[in-house]
Amino acid sequence: MFENLLFQPASQQLAADIRQGSLPNALLFVGPPASGKLTCALELARVLACTATPRGDWQCSCDSCLKHKSLVSTSLLLAGSRSCSLEIVASAKTFLEAVSTNASYLRATRYLFVRSIRKLTARFSPVLWEGEDKVSKLAPMLSSIDEYLEELERYSLNQELDLAKLEKLVKELVSLAGKLESLFMYESIPVAQMRRASAWARYRPESGKKVIVLENADMMQEGSRNAVLKILEEPPEDVVFVLTTTRRNAVMPTILSRVRPYNFLPRSGKAQAQVISRVFHSQVVPEAEDGASIQDYLQSFLPVSPQMVESAGRQFIQQVVSGNQPDIEGIVKTCGGFEPRLLLTLFFRAMSGALRDLAVGGDGLGLGHVSVQAQDALHQFRMAELGAQCMAALHQCHSHITTYNQGIAAALELLAADISLVVKKFKGGVIL
Repeated sequence: MFENLLFQPASQQLAADIRQGSLPNALLFVGPPASGKLTCALELARVLACTATPRGDWQCSCDSCLKHKSLVSTSLLLAGSRSCSLEIVASAKTFLEAVSTNASYLRATRYLFVRSIRKLTARFSPVLWEGEDKVSKLAPMLSSIDEYLEELERYSLNQELDLAKLEKLVKELVSLAGKLESLFMYESIPVAQMRRASAWARYRPESGKKVIVLENADMMQEGSRNAVLKILEEPPEDVVFVLTTTRRNAVMPTILSRVRPYNFLPRSGKAQAQVISRVFHSQVVPEAEDGASIQDYLQSFLPVSPQMVESAGRQFIQQVVSGNQPDIEGIVKTCGGFEPRLLLTLFFRAMSGALRDLAVGGDGLGLGHVSVQAQDALHQFRMAELGAQCMAALHQCHSHITTYNQGIAAALELLAADISLVVKKFKGGVIL
């Protein structure tokens, strides 16, 4: 078991807990991005639902394991925000290259591609979305994706394939998946969905255990956190909860007290190079192995370079604070319309970094910078307060886009106006 989780000692600890019957009902997987937390959670769900003896063999072909490997099992519930589009694009490239060269690992690449899409569609289970206003728009898109996946799986990989037809099919799937993520993925788990998940957990499974995976548990809003806490206080016997996070300290302490943590360590560059090679069949040149990064590999499939987006974010803040009006239309165009939404995350992260610079002295931002050593206590306080008020405006802008679906250009125009007003207050001595 856990053979598909590479270079993570946590898999050995989990396997031992399963064999000894000491696995708790609530687990917390803690580790950096791309460290295998979701891979491990999905494999754990397969092992716990396996009906064969011995349980959890990697080659097991019991009905439950086959459904879990295809991510269509009814004993698994997956929720939480995640950027899936880059993995889907990377997997599509790997699959089509394998088809064009009739590679020996062709079947594995089709499995990789199909599974990458279902990591996204599984988050739109009727269990979670029943009664949501968006279901009427969401359902046709999910139906189309399922039809295309069924068509893809009907292809016999033992005969010569029509590459042009296959490329068209894969392109349609990638496009639909991108739209699904962009239009309907929540930034955090809504409380209504968490309550539906809790109700689902109360129903006994036909066999084995049910697993609820909550990704990025640190991003849950207060209502969702309270709903999770309530069911973790008395978890159903046949359900295992797996929470994942990159920031353990951001998880509510009362939740932390009810879960057993499993730490996922940062992989070395060489280890990440091997993961890229074994999963995506893409070779990292030997001289670059020490600095290899799964995240960087996936981000190479972005339509715009991360560096360009981050530069645009910092320049936006610098222009606004300096009293200039940024070219918002040009920024949106430069950043590829912020699709996929990961580009928006990188843009806001860069703006946040620029505001942190502002809070420690306004270096290069036209606010009469004084060296940190020379600043008096009042000046430091004023700069910190200026940064805090600008950061609050930034968070509000992000919420308007991700939660209330405000247009990005309109939200950035409002952000520019809000920050300009804060800067005027600072220069006028209002911020004391």
